[in-house]
Amino acid sequence: MKEQIILGIETSCDETAVAVVKNGREILSNVVASQIESHKRFGGVVPEIASRHHVEQITIVLEEALKQAGISYDDIDAIAVTEGPGLVGALLIGVNAAKAISFAHGIPLVGVHHIAGHIYANRLLTELKFPLISLVVSGGHTELVYMEEHGSFKVLGETKDDAAGEAYDKVARTLDLPYPGGPHIDRLAHEGEPTIPLPRAWLEEGSYDFSFSGLKSAVINTMHNAVQRGENINPADLAASFQESVVDVLVTKTVQAAQEYDVKQVLLAGGVAANKGLRTRLEAAFQPLSHIELVIPPLKLCTDNAAMIAAAGSILFEKGKRSDLKMNANPGLELETV
Repeated sequence: MKEQIILGIETSCDETAVAVVKNGREILSNVVASQIESHKRFGGVVPEIASRHHVEQITIVLEEALKQAGISYDDIDAIAVTEGPGLVGALLIGVNAAKAISFAHGIPLVGVHHIAGHIYANRLLTELKFPLISLVVSGGHTELVYMEEHGSFKVLGETKDDAAGEAYDKVARTLDLPYPGGPHIDRLAHEGEPTIPLPRAWLEEGSYDFSFSGLKSAVINTMHNAVQRGENINPADLAASFQESVVDVLVTKTVQAAQEYDVKQVLLAGGVAANKGLRTRLEAAFQPLSHIELVIPPLKLCTDNAAMIAAAGSILFEKGKRSDLKMNANPGLELETV
């Protein structure tokens, strides 16, 4: 069987990433140029700055990925690129770079959904076993996705307002923690105790949707009320209480969905998958459910990277999906339409 070499390109937000993956599962290179330092002083990603950095970095990162993999464009079977969702200006840099390479070298082009990429990061660890459920938790997305086969996505539930990662960043700002807030909240939470009562939004019975806006507001109100009363709140306890509320809802709904849909595997995906509190609670929750395999990717595959885009693109390429040079950035791309 001929080896399949996929070049992956990811520029949906503030990481310029290029990777080379063999046979959908073996990483030959995975280069990421982060922009965190540039956006830190603004407390979040500035789209125009992100786009400018992608323009500056894309050629350098492409060359480095090919060099590390020890290949040339002649060895590549297809180019997988994040088509959406994401910041439109950022997406355009990756899409146009992929189209230029495709046109110049006659290489097939495959558009990939960003969330499908996060899910398929797990295939770089182990083969997927269907049916499965993936808990996707990132800065812009929180959803439970059911898969019966490769490339088939059914969204069981999603956030109705703030995504979990977005709530983490907003709470971090309230606690005067640096951007990105998630890792700092996670670290601080392990120094405190969840002693402050905060709400959990379960929504209507049987729903797999999520809502974190009320929780975020409750944290902010708790801080403001304490200041007005001249009281001191232990930031570590507040961080621990906030994280406990988020993780409780995420884990409970994931376990319920896994049991209802009788899945063989549960995958964790997305940037917030790096959260130690979430990883620990999921492992504890699924330990008694030995018939369900829990797959948690290493930290380097949780945050945005291009190996995950190449892994997802590999499946689409095998299924015969091709994109033409009319492909455009699609910031509102729906997962279920992929």
